[in-house]
Amino acid sequence: MRVPDTAIKLARVSEFSTLNCALKQMPKRFLQYGAGNIGRSFIGALFARAGYEVVFTDIRPAIIEALNREHRYKVVIHDHPPGEFWVEGVRAVDGHNEEAMIDEIVQCELMATSLGPRWLPDIFPIIARALVKRLVAGRPPLDIIIAENLRHAADVFRDGLRAGLPSGFPLNSYVGLVETSIGKMVPIMPEEIVQREPTLVYAEAYNTLILDKKAFKNPLPQVAGLDFKENIAAYVDRKLFLHNLGHAACAYLGHLKQPALQYVWQLITDKELLEFTRTVMWESALALMSRYPGEFNRDNLGAYIEDLLRRFANRALGDTVYRLGRDLPRKLSRDDRLIAALLLDEKMGISAPKTALAAAAAFCFKATDENGELFPADAEFHAALKHRGIDAMLKEVCGLNPADPMEQRTIDALSQMYKTLNC
Repeated sequence: MRVPDTAIKLARVSEFSTLNCALKQMPKRFLQYGAGNIGRSFIGALFARAGYEVVFTDIRPAIIEALNREHRYKVVIHDHPPGEFWVEGVRAVDGHNEEAMIDEIVQCELMATSLGPRWLPDIFPIIARALVKRLVAGRPPLDIIIAENLRHAADVFRDGLRAGLPSGFPLNSYVGLVETSIGKMVPIMPEEIVQREPTLVYAEAYNTLILDKKAFKNPLPQVAGLDFKENIAAYVDRKLFLHNLGHAACAYLGHLKQPALQYVWQLITDKELLEFTRTVMWESALALMSRYPGEFNRDNLGAYIEDLLRRFANRALGDTVYRLGRDLPRKLSRDDRLIAALLLDEKMGISAPKTALAAAAAFCFKATDENGELFPADAEFHAALKHRGIDAMLKEVCGLNPADPMEQRTIDALSQMYKTLNC
C-alpha cells in the first residue's frame, strides 16, 4: 500500500501552517495512552489542569467505567505538606476498541504514551494505522510524548511505527517523537483501596516533566510543569543513572543487609545505606559530567542528588523496597540502570566499585509484595539463576559480551562479587 501522492504533498512541513491555524480554533484534546499511575497522577493531570480535554485509553474495565461515569478522579499527594486535588473533565476509551482508538488519535491535538516499554509493540500497529488516516484526512502533524522510562525511546518508536506504515509515509516530518525524563515517584497502592476506588492515585508533590524541545513538530504546548531541554539525552541519562540507579542501589543492598524492612524511607535512615546510595550516585555523576560537560557539573548534579535523597526519605509516600527492586530481568538488562551505568563508567574511565556491588546485590534480591509473593519475572529469574549460574545470567540477561575485553572485565568483577555475597 502507498499513501496517495496528494496526502504525501500535505505532509510537507512548509504546507502545515494553514492547518495549524485551523487547529488553534478547535477544542484542545489530549490523548493519554495508558491510564496507569503516571498517566493519571502526572501526565494527564498536567494537561487537564492546563485546559485540555484529556482522553485516557486503558484496557481495565473498572478504570474505564469509573472515568466515564465520574469524568474526574482524585490525586492524593503523600508529601510534606500533604494534599489532594481533583482532575476534572476527563473520559476514557477502551484500548481493545481499535477503531475508537484510531479515531481518537486522528482527532487529538497531542498525545502521550505511558504504558511501560514491554507493552509498546502492542500499540505501534494501531498508531501507524491512525497516522495514515490522520494524514489522508488533512490533519496536522502529531506530537507523541513518550512518557516511558526508556533510553533511545524515539528510535524505538520510529522503528516500531515504520514497520506498520506504508511506503512513502512522511514519518520524520509528520510525527514528533518527544522523549522525556520522568522523575515523579508514584508508590504501589494497597489492593483494597484500588478495588474500592480504582481511579484514585497516590503521588509525591514533584511535578516537572522534562521533554525534548527539538522533537516537536507543532508549537510547544503551554502547560505548567513542562520543562523543555535542548539535549534530552543528557536528562534521560541523568534520570536513569542517578534517580533509577540510586533507587536500585538502595533497594538491593538494603534488602541484602536488612531483608525485613519494607519501606525505602526505613533504608535511608540507616546511615551506612544512605552513604552507600549517595556514593553510587556520585560514581555515575562523575561519568555524566564527562559525558555531558556542557550540561552537568558538581554543583547541579550535587543538588540533584541531595534532592533525590530527600525525596527517597519521604515517609508519607510509603514507597516500598519491593517496588524499587522488582522486575530484575528489566533492571539488570544491558540498557538499564545498573549495567548501562557500569558500561558508561568504564567508558568514561570512572572507577565504580559501589555500583558494581549494587549490581551484584541485585542477583540476591527476593523482596515480596503485600501477599508474600515474588514478582513473577523475578521468580523466573531466580529459577534461571539457580539452573544457569551467575556467569550465564551476566551474558544472557545483562547482555554483556565476553568477546569485548572491557565487558569481560565487568563479567569477572560482578561474578566474583556476587559469589562473595553468599546470598
